[in-house]
Amino acid sequence: MQELSVKNTAPTRLLILGTGSMAHSHAEAFAAIPGVRIVAAVDVSPARLSAFCDLFDVPHRFATLDEALAWGGFDAACNVTPDQAHHATTMPLIAAGKHVLCEKPLATTHAEACEMRDAAAAQGIVNMVNLTYRNVSAMQVAAAMVKAGRIGAVRHFEASYLQSWLVQPAWGEWSAQDQWLWRLSRAHGSAGVLGDVGIHIIDFATFVAGSDVASVSCRLKTFPKAPGDQIGPYHLDANDSCAMHVELESGAIGVIHASRFASGHLNDLSLRIHGTEGALLVQSANHVDRLSVCMDPVGDPTGWEDVALPPVPRVFDAFADAIRNGRPATPDFARGAALQKVLDDAGGVGLFRGYD
Repeated sequence: MQELSVKNTAPTRLLILGTGSMAHSHAEAFAAIPGVRIVAAVDVSPARLSAFCDLFDVPHRFATLDEALAWGGFDAACNVTPDQAHHATTMPLIAAGKHVLCEKPLATTHAEACEMRDAAAAQGIVNMVNLTYRNVSAMQVAAAMVKAGRIGAVRHFEASYLQSWLVQPAWGEWSAQDQWLWRLSRAHGSAGVLGDVGIHIIDFATFVAGSDVASVSCRLKTFPKAPGDQIGPYHLDANDSCAMHVELESGAIGVIHASRFASGHLNDLSLRIHGTEGALLVQSANHVDRLSVCMDPVGDPTGWEDVALPPVPRVFDAFADAIRNGRPATPDFARGAALQKVLDDAGGVGLFRGYD
């Protein structure tokens, strides 16, 4: 991990790059952090940019990143552009010495992610990927328990990320709303369930297990959802479900799957992880977290107990703290690149090609 500069006591001036719906989450989070000021925003859509800046009282607004960099009055940036634009827009920010929090996935290929990782390390900037489920207390506590050897050597795991919005209208009728339809169309920037939520459950499982992926085989499936697989301008060709067999560098093996056809699961992550001396069940069901442990599998093979969960810092807080104190933070671009390698291997070549 790279060395950073000395502690900075001045307020952090933040730029928001891309002002779509996810940018609102960034703005709301950073507006609540002392010592952070959102000073500028960039978007190619004048109407979207204006609405965002008016809502969050952002004083400077730019149509292009080049204009914002020429102005230069910011210290850090949140890159909330579409996935395909992450590499092209993050590299100039790094070159300008700006700290960057980039939305996931870090890039669309492992090669691009490695270039971003290496450039950020060379510049000595704070670089993070917004893997939002790092904010889950159950995940953090479970990872600490595994690292401390509480369940012995990890041997097997089962992980899933399940959503139901293609079969239940809990978030609205997907077939009539652009905010859902684009997620089903590769031409509109979707990498399917693999790139959208698959990255979260891969990180979820391997972070807790304390080991990166050594090998992966993956089945991706796109199901028929409309006549001719087309709704208006949206060709519904992005994958809907994925199932992986994974071996970790530690030698543990497991399965990871994700689907948008999971009735009864609004937005649910689950991980069962089994070691030589115990097991953990980590759950985050629609933002309600739970950690259960079986610490005596020989004496009481069905004796599961819940673990108390303390609050944990969010990725947004960690980013601000790292800038303020001149130290690196995770999940960083190195982690993003490692996850991108898994996505490339699972998808064939890259997130936007070769997986059908």
